[in-house]
Amino acid sequence: MTTDFTEIARDVIAGVGLLQKAAPETMKAFGALSTAATASKAIDTKTKELMALAIGIAVHCDGCVAYHTKMAHQHGASREEVAETAALAVYMGGGPAAVYGADALRAYDQFAGPKP
Repeated sequence: MTTDFTEIARDVIAGVGLLQKAAPETMKAFGALSTAATASKAIDTKTKELMALAIGIAVHCDGCVAYHTKMAHQHGASREEVAETAALAVYMGGGPAAVYGADALRAYDQFAGPKP
């Protein structure tokens, strides 16, 4: 299975932009919710992105897997942390989550770029 997770993440961001134009008040509120929910307080932002990734895997959301893997990578998550997150999601989500967990690792590898 070949999937361009960079493109999926861009599509998620573009889709949010479309919704911002079509439903600005709703998306303003959603943006405020996102900012509040991911802010680093008792739990750091990297861990929150890994939590969001686990949920995305468990609910089988391609855009969630791509976007939250990208954000976890940007906040310093390692491949091993993504793998443990995927393993927890598989535990909670069963067989279908295994497919999405593997996609999270593929997405991480794409965002991390080629190895030197």
